Amino acid sequence: MEKILDSALVWFRRDLRAHDHAALYHALKGARRVWCAFVFDTDILDPLPRADRRVEFIRDSVVELDETLRHLGEQHGRADVGLVVLHGKATEWIPRLAVDLHVQAVYANHDHEPASHARDAKVRGLLADVGVMLHTAKDIVVFEADEVMTVAGTAYGVFTPYKNAWLKQLAPFYLKPYPVARYADALAPRPAQHRRGVPPLRDLGFEPTNLHQLKVPIGTRGGYELLDDFLERIDRYHETRDFPAVKGPSYLSVHLRFGTLSIREVAQLAWERSSAGSRGAQTWLSELVWRDFYHQILHHHPRVVGHSWRPEYDALRWEHGKHAERLFSAWCEGRTGFPLVDAAMAQINQTGYMHNRLRMITASFLVKDLGIDWRWGERYFAEKLNDYDLAANNGGWQWAASTGCDAQPYFRIFNPVAQSRKFDPEGRFIRRYLPQLAKLPDTALHAPWLAKPVELEAAGLHLGADYPEPIVSHNDARQRTLQRFAAVKRTR
Repeated sequence: MEKILDSALVWFRRDLRAHDHAALYHALKGARRVWCAFVFDTDILDPLPRADRRVEFIRDSVVELDETLRHLGEQHGRADVGLVVLHGKATEWIPRLAVDLHVQAVYANHDHEPASHARDAKVRGLLADVGVMLHTAKDIVVFEADEVMTVAGTAYGVFTPYKNAWLKQLAPFYLKPYPVARYADALAPRPAQHRRGVPPLRDLGFEPTNLHQLKVPIGTRGGYELLDDFLERIDRYHETRDFPAVKGPSYLSVHLRFGTLSIREVAQLAWERSSAGSRGAQTWLSELVWRDFYHQILHHHPRVVGHSWRPEYDALRWEHGKHAERLFSAWCEGRTGFPLVDAAMAQINQTGYMHNRLRMITASFLVKDLGIDWRWGERYFAEKLNDYDLAANNGGWQWAASTGCDAQPYFRIFNPVAQSRKFDPEGRFIRRYLPQLAKLPDTALHAPWLAKPVELEAAGLHLGADYPEPIVSHNDARQRTLQRFAAVKRTR
């Protein structure tokens, strides 16, 4: 029989909920007294811009988590339960708090990013020095790195066979929720010195953003609000997901990123609907499989952080110097002269969100129309996206750049005008983010430089002043991209 510990500490990270939480469950079941902590880790926060929607989302979600834990404690007759909230280096605070609380173990959920592995290794060593164990559990994916492998015991590098193996292995056991509430009587009151509550955003060194003006649902309550709404639309997801002007996506990615919703819970719902024949649910379940796929790629091939998954493509010769910097700035600021690309960049800059189809289009444009190294775009998205996740962001950029695993072939190059006409045919999305183009007719909206003078005049639009001319010829850029990749192919 497993020995029951006297006391333990749960370290919350990218898992900001109190239900179906692996580490919290294991701690509550394995110890008589359990405290919970969250650290606003300056190693993560310091490099960020001072106005960052993600920090505000996390901070407000931590407030909700603190309230939820307090209510859980009250339901079991425990007063003063809640989060111990700290601000500083997690590598220093967690060992110090473990000593201060005299716990025998710290529980946390796995985090698969290389920097997180290094952080956890350091904390594990410091805890071991004071006789405290660090236990970690699977929680942010359905299947972890070594759970879905080829017959030869190696990691998959192609998505479709991985997906088939993933679906074949899926069983109710893997989606079963952890019954946290059943064991919540082990939650312990916080010592008086650790009842300070969640600091205001400014005390963390950050400024308020437009997150609340955008009405982004926060925390677990916000996640369930979005999930309930999506379940009413999920059966048509396969038909609507590619059109940015349509309410097609789930909008749950930020909640899965920060764990305000359980991946097991949403996968269970998708699996049930998929098994009942819903094509939309089948397509969305595939998106969740992609998420696991990119996490296992990151685990088995950490070199993808900073390098191409296909090593030969590290030799690609990208545009460089001031010319490249000017092109990149135009892309970042939505000044390329291609309306759908510019509208998409306006969306990410103004909201921190970008529709998935537009992520592919803008990435392809940067790499294959402008000839810019995909790592530049990856870094920009990492700074701007509310739902930024290293595994998914890296995987998506390398897919678009044709440098990654199971990526689109290098000779498949999105035509931004054709994509615009196909996925925003009436220009509703473009007009929302580029109001200066609003009066152009649909036929001219997708390529204003081809508009008739009378159309431009009627729209009150002066190209080069009100809206830029195209900064590149797509046809010429396509040829340069083919030559760029062919040069690498010839040297192999």
